[in-house]
Amino acid sequence: MTKQWHFASLILLGAALAVPALRAQAQDAPKDLPKGLIKIVVGFAPGGAADLTARTFAEQLSREGVKEVIVDNRPGASTRIANSYVQRAAPDGLTLLLATSPAFTIYPYTYKNLGYDTQKDFRPIALLVDIPTAIVTGVDQPYGNMKEFVAWAKEHANSATIGLAAQGSSGQLGAIALGKAIGVDFAPVVYKGASPMLVDVVSSRVSMGWDAAASMVPLYQGGKIKFLGLSGSERLASLPGVPTAKEQGYPQFEAATSFYAIFAPAGLPDKTAAALEKVFLKAARDPGLAKKLQENGLVVKPMDHAQLAERVRKEQAFWAPLVKESGIQFE
Repeated sequence: MTKQWHFASLILLGAALAVPALRAQAQDAPKDLPKGLIKIVVGFAPGGAADLTARTFAEQLSREGVKEVIVDNRPGASTRIANSYVQRAAPDGLTLLLATSPAFTIYPYTYKNLGYDTQKDFRPIALLVDIPTAIVTGVDQPYGNMKEFVAWAKEHANSATIGLAAQGSSGQLGAIALGKAIGVDFAPVVYKGASPMLVDVVSSRVSMGWDAAASMVPLYQGGKIKFLGLSGSERLASLPGVPTAKEQGYPQFEAATSFYAIFAPAGLPDKTAAALEKVFLKAARDPGLAKKLQENGLVVKPMDHAQLAERVRKEQAFWAPLVKESGIQFE
């Protein structure tokens, strides 16, 4: 067995052992919840931060009286496969999307033919967590922080690469901005989720990787990767020894903190939407859920549907001019 497949197996093991259907326990669900099996569709492979979030909330929903919930992983095309699948689903509340924010805040400007309209094709339900992101590298690489990495990249500009779980993400925009600042064109290497990307980070096949910090924590704790820097302007409580990129003098990743939120197909009845919002927000307030996700580098930050819609609008306004300046455009 090669080292590459060994690490891939470790990353995916937890998700493979997960029980797909979760039964109700003590509490009763709101009466207007949809009747039947609820699917939370995730646009990434099992084992990453999105999958962890979806499965953690699915478990908590079962405690809130939701009878059956499964996580449906549909990776590929930078989450657009999953997004389009939910877009076309019946608006009955049984098919929900765990969306990562770039799909709604950045992709409308980076893709010529996105395939869906973020305003018309989806109904916002609730924002669940903020996703601090991280720049990481393999332990065999000769650099251990942003300053050392930048010095290395300048000397090895022709081989400097960044591994990404999705194309057109805020991490890619950050890498473009960093590259312009230091005179290096980082070649993007795009994967179908964090797990396969991290396999190549561990094996030092890419110079650095960028994704949710939560996807990196297990490998970091196991001594397989190094954190170069975090997004945002504050350190994480779960990673107090890891500085932000900004505090190291590289602010290009400051705005790269993302979020996960629940969306439904447009046309979902008001009562069903309100019932789903209620159970997701209640689940988000559970101390045990918050503790579990915080330990894995995620910050539970529940918002209702109106707050979620407003955040999407504000972030679209922030990213639109930056995308235009970067020149990124995909088919």
